[in-house]
Amino acid sequence: MKKNIDLQFKVPVSVIKEGKNFVAYSPVLDLSTSANTFEKARERFAEIVCVFFEELIRKGTLGEVLLDLGWQKIQKKWNPPVVVAQDFQTVCL
Repeated sequence: MKKNIDLQFKVPVSVIKEGKNFVAYSPVLDLSTSANTFEKARERFAEIVCVFFEELIRKGTLGEVLLDLGWQKIQKKWNPPVVVAQDFQTVCL
């Protein structure tokens, strides 16, 4: 019998444009995907997050991987790391 697990998270997702494509990326999961439209990139990102979590649960490595990604388990609830800033910074070479 399959164990029913209810997971729900809010994770930060950045969508950037690279040429004609859009890339959706979340630093708290270190996952990304791309598509030729903004909407499709967000849709694909939601899909890969579901697959990601399904595989972690199937393999029994959910806790290990989330801890490695900087998540914390507080009172039986997983909390992602908090992105405190996203900004532009000038760099020189």
